[in-house]
Amino acid sequence: MSRLHKIALLLLAAFVSLALYGQPVWAETPKPPPAEAGQSIQPYLDRVKDKVTTFRLKNGLKFIVLERHQAPVVALHTYADVGGSDEPMGQTGVAHYLEHLAFKGTRRIGATDYEAEKPLLEQQDKLFDQIQVAKSKKDEQAVQALTQEFAEVSKQAGELVKQNEMGQIINQEGGVGLNATTSSDATRYFYSLPANKLELWMSLESERFLEPVFREFYKEKQVILEERRLRTDNSPIGKMVEVFLGEAFDVHPYLQPVIGYEKDLRNLTRQNVQDFFDTYYGPGNLTIAIVGDVNPKEVKKLAKTYFGRFKSRSQPPQVTEVEPPQQKTKSVTLELKSQPWYLEGYHRPAISDPDHVIYELIASLLSDGRTSRLYKSLVESQKIALSAEGFSGFPGDKYPNLMLFYALTAPGHTVDEVATALNAELAKLKTELVDIQDLDRLKTQARASLLRSLDSNSGMARLLTEYEVKTGDWRNLFSELEKIESVTPEDVQRIAKATFTSENRTVGYILSKGQ
Repeated sequence: MSRLHKIALLLLAAFVSLALYGQPVWAETPKPPPAEAGQSIQPYLDRVKDKVTTFRLKNGLKFIVLERHQAPVVALHTYADVGGSDEPMGQTGVAHYLEHLAFKGTRRIGATDYEAEKPLLEQQDKLFDQIQVAKSKKDEQAVQALTQEFAEVSKQAGELVKQNEMGQIINQEGGVGLNATTSSDATRYFYSLPANKLELWMSLESERFLEPVFREFYKEKQVILEERRLRTDNSPIGKMVEVFLGEAFDVHPYLQPVIGYEKDLRNLTRQNVQDFFDTYYGPGNLTIAIVGDVNPKEVKKLAKTYFGRFKSRSQPPQVTEVEPPQQKTKSVTLELKSQPWYLEGYHRPAISDPDHVIYELIASLLSDGRTSRLYKSLVESQKIALSAEGFSGFPGDKYPNLMLFYALTAPGHTVDEVATALNAELAKLKTELVDIQDLDRLKTQARASLLRSLDSNSGMARLLTEYEVKTGDWRNLFSELEKIESVTPEDVQRIAKATFTSENRTVGYILSKGQ
């Protein structure tokens, strides 16, 4: 299972079946060769790499193009190198908020009369500020009057909106999978179209980030607040994840939730979003992957025409906070109306670290499916947990992060039993060398995971952009296989000894109220 799919699994558990990635419904390419143990897939990978073309526009925007002519479709993926970890103090959630608003259209798309709409949007902003001031002064009469005026202006503005016009255009032209995601590391926008609609995408996507209009800002605020209530406030595991991160990290912005704190969300203004967009959505901070039935020369020509209109901007500020080494075990406990849960996390380095693949293999060994050590021990053998999983790279992996393990306690058993059993499995990695056959199985699974990604235009576009931005070269996606093949049992033991220490551990307990 790939790292991205592991992330999806946790978020599904933590955030109530949040769907991270849309998938095309058609088969996009012939099946690659099977990834059987000992079988080299390098010739196939080399053929794929030979079909990749990259270019950068004068304004700094980078394109990665992978030709695949087996079907007349194309996957399109825009990767903004900005996520929750880049948000200013007091504006948590602004990156995710912007992602929502990026679907609201432009001056031409999504509005019947932008010139009439613009002053109404500005009036909304002024009234919102006045309401905030009145609330701070506890002037209930003024709040009520301003709120009524705000509602009337919002109604007038809403009458000028063409709801979901962008989505309708894409659907009418055969597009599928229109969606976006925001993580701690990045914001991604993606969908697929018939190959003969490439220029339509160039027009729509370039306009979306050239002159966006953040309309329906206050309506969307309520949508996002409700999303937070669903994912966090009303979800025991979601609530724990937020508190857990705040405990595990002292200074790095990975400690703050991507959805944002409620107070910050309520206070965010449209100008906050505009400022964030102006800072982080310059062309030099965007990378676009186009995978499918395309001609790279035609892609470059169209890219110059449409995306060449973007003006260059200075590079945005980078995260400078460095998380200090943890010196002692940290612990958080929540009493909630929930079956007991147990969480345990360990700090690990970023994706760019030379040992990255070893951490990935350890996570797979411990928690990938029903053959994993945690599942076989805690769920099948001891029957003390209903589920036991985990993964590496939480909440992101652009910076040093966490390996996180978590288990749902079985009825009649305690979180302490689960903690003891989980730690016994971690201790084995430090005292016993992994069986070479088990390690070979993990390597085969890693090959198969990459091949499954290669089998999907959309999956390939996603991974190409991620590795290009996070590691500096999309080719590292393929070279990881070579690194995985060279991992030894001694490497696994070395990392386990260095990582799974009491000083490096953060634990979380969800206890049933009254327990």
